[in-house]
Amino acid sequence: MVTSANLALGAPVITPGETGTITVTVFNSTDIVEAYTFEILGALAPWAVVEPARISLYPGTSGNVVVSLQPPRSPEVPVGQVPVGVRVLPAEHPENTVVLEETVVIAPYLDAGAELVPQAKAGRRSARYAIRLDNRGNDAAALAVDGVQGSDDLTLTTRPGMLTLPPGQATESELTVRAHKLLWFGKPVTKPFQVRVNRRGEDDTAIPDAPPAIVLDGTFTQRPVLPRWLLALLGLLLALLALWFGLVRPAVNSAARQAVDDKTNQIAEAGGLSPGQGGNPGKQQGKGGPGQQTGTGQDGQNNPDGPNSGGDRQQFDTNIQVQTNPGQTGTNAYTVPDGKVFRVTDMLLSNFQGDEGRVTIKLGDRTIATIALETFRNQDYHWVTPVDIDQKATASVTVTCTKTGVPPSGAPAPNCTELVTVNGFLVNKG
Repeated sequence: MVTSANLALGAPVITPGETGTITVTVFNSTDIVEAYTFEILGALAPWAVVEPARISLYPGTSGNVVVSLQPPRSPEVPVGQVPVGVRVLPAEHPENTVVLEETVVIAPYLDAGAELVPQAKAGRRSARYAIRLDNRGNDAAALAVDGVQGSDDLTLTTRPGMLTLPPGQATESELTVRAHKLLWFGKPVTKPFQVRVNRRGEDDTAIPDAPPAIVLDGTFTQRPVLPRWLLALLGLLLALLALWFGLVRPAVNSAARQAVDDKTNQIAEAGGLSPGQGGNPGKQQGKGGPGQQTGTGQDGQNNPDGPNSGGDRQQFDTNIQVQTNPGQTGTNAYTVPDGKVFRVTDMLLSNFQGDEGRVTIKLGDRTIATIALETFRNQDYHWVTPVDIDQKATASVTVTCTKTGVPPSGAPAPNCTELVTVNGFLVNKG
């Protein structure tokens, strides 16, 4: 007594997600009524259904059952020829069990996904994105990130541009978006672009009947290099500079030069700078001796009220004159009164004879300048933030005379004569 069975000829081709069938014919060659059940063997067993699941046959008769194979669309479903076994189990005589074998062809299917992360980004010149690629098919997929489209002033670069993914695997490709030119100022500009992901052959050739390309939309927002608040600040600074050079500075220079001219005229009228002599050497020798200084260190002649007049803030200027014989050094200074602070805003140096040598100017303990006399005739200084000279400190001028110059009268001068006018405010200390 034996059990015999066979399968229908022809291996079915099944695409995952679809159903393929195999017909099994069973012959009962015994002399009793026999019942048969069926067991599916192999990799496709989890997705197999037998209908009917049990049949009973009289002696000498046969019957058919249908095995339905329904593999899902999953990377776990193998591609190509897959063996399938059907075990026929007799209920009364299990020793007569037989196993039938068939080969089923599982067709490959294409299912790739792509995502642009992030979809929008901003930058001054460029930005980087990630293109996430996912092979959800059951066969290796060669994916090409190409067909990049963008606006005319964008360049898009992918690295790598071609990837091969095993079934069920995911990876990333880097996308760099770069603007051709910088946007220096103005409002941010949003520039859209597209990236295409195509299924290609392993040799980078087109695949017939391949699914449509995956199109990814993205945007790049280009920000200006200079923010709007900075432009407003620059405009304000330019306006202040224009005001300073156009109105304030010329007025200060004019006032300082007028003060020097007035003082020079006063000295000339008093005989201290008589025409042709550039000063009164007899006065210099008699008062201070050779190489000593003379002049008005604390006269405040441009302040009608004098430096010690009342008020918390007084506009004040002082003329410091130094007369020095050739080869000698002389110093003169103005001392700030007790209880006051001299806030210096401007200073004008006058070398009207064209003397040669060196002049050093100190305001308090701060050396403001050391200048060669032959490099200037008139030199002015201005401070936005005043230089403060505390009470009892001095504004001093030191002159080293190398060679006397020739004053406007034309006759050589017997000594070097320099005049420094210091302008500012006297304020009460404390």
